[in-house]
Amino acid sequence: MPGTVLLLAASPVGRGRLVDAASVLPVLAAVEPAVLSGTDTASVVELADPVEPQAVLTRLRAAAASPGPLTVFVTGQLQLDRRQRLPHLALARTTPATVRYTALPWHWLREELRLRPDGTTTLVADLYADEESWRQLRERPLAVGRTVAVYGRVAPPPSRRTVAVPAYMKAVATILRSGHRPPLERLHEQALARLAGGADGAGAAGAGAVGARAQDGPGIVLAARRPAAADPHAAIAAWVESGRHGDADALAARWEQAVVRAYGAASEDALHWTEVRADLAMFAGDAARSCRAWLTVAATRLAMGQNAEAPAVEAAVDRAHHQWGRIRDAAQARELGPVLAELRGRVPGRRRGALDDVRRQLRQLQAQS
Repeated sequence: MPGTVLLLAASPVGRGRLVDAASVLPVLAAVEPAVLSGTDTASVVELADPVEPQAVLTRLRAAAASPGPLTVFVTGQLQLDRRQRLPHLALARTTPATVRYTALPWHWLREELRLRPDGTTTLVADLYADEESWRQLRERPLAVGRTVAVYGRVAPPPSRRTVAVPAYMKAVATILRSGHRPPLERLHEQALARLAGGADGAGAAGAGAVGARAQDGPGIVLAARRPAAADPHAAIAAWVESGRHGDADALAARWEQAVVRAYGAASEDALHWTEVRADLAMFAGDAARSCRAWLTVAATRLAMGQNAEAPAVEAAVDRAHHQWGRIRDAAQARELGPVLAELRGRVPGRRRGALDDVRRQLRQLQAQS
C-alpha cells in the first residue's frame, strides 16, 4: 500500500529561535519518497516554518487519515504554555508569551495519531527544548501513544546567542540519501553514532510514552518500538478502510459495553471507546452521531471534575464543534446546537470566537425553522 510522509520543520523567527529547523528540509527532500516511507511508493507533504497551528493540524489530520503506512519527521523546538505547562511545538510566530495561541500543542499530534492501527505509524523527531521544557521533560517524557513507533532525541537549549543545527535529523537524512532504508532501530542507532561519536544511548519505553534518559551527547534519547497488534483497533481500522463502517462500530460498541460493565461509564477505558465510536461515525459520514458522542465525552469529563482547559476536554468540545458544523439536517443541528453552546461557554478552547460562531449559526438555524 502506498505510504505517506509528513516533513514538519518549525521554529520561531527572531530571537526566540533555538534551532534552524528548516535547514534540514533540503536534505530530507533529496531522499526518494519511497525510501523516506519504506514503501514502494509514497506521497510527501512538506511544512517549512509554518505560521498557524490550525493549518498544521489540518495537514496532520489529512496525513493521519491515510490508509497506508505513515512516517512523520518532526524537527523544531519545544516550549511550555504559561497556563497549563503543556509542551508545544513552537511555530514561526511563537514567543514565550503567546505559546498557547501560536504553537502546536504536542497533544494535538498525539490525538491525531492515536486511532491509527498498530504497525503503521512512525515518528522521527529531532527537538530542542527551552530551559523550562528541558527541566520538565527530564521528569515527564513526551507522550506519543501506544501504537506509534518513535525514534529521535530531545536536546537541551544551546548556549546563549547560538542557533543549533538539527544534527540528528541531518544524520538520518544523510543515511537515507544512500537510497537504502535500514530497519528503523538500526537507522536510529546509526544516526546516534554519527551524532555522539558512537554512543548508543537508546532508552526503553513503556506503553504510551517515550523512553527518556539524559545522555552526554544527544540529549534525551527517544526510542519506543511499536507493540504487536494484539487489540481490536487493527481490525476496526481495517474495516473502516474497506468501507465496513457498521462492522467497525459494532465491534467498538461491544468493547465499549464491556468496559462500562467492568469499570463504569465514566472510566478512561469507557471514554476511550466512546471517542473511538465518535471517530468511526465521522468516518462513516454521520456528523450528528459523531457530534453527539463528542458532546457526551466532554460532558462526562467535566462532570468527573476535569478542568475545562484539560487537553482531553478541549479536544472533545473542539471535535464536537467541528462535526456540528458538518450536520446537514437542520433539525438535528438545532437539537445539538444549544448543548454545544452550553459546553462552549464552559470550554472556550483555543479558537477565538468559537462560542460566538455557535450562537451565530444557531440564530440562523432557528430563523429557518
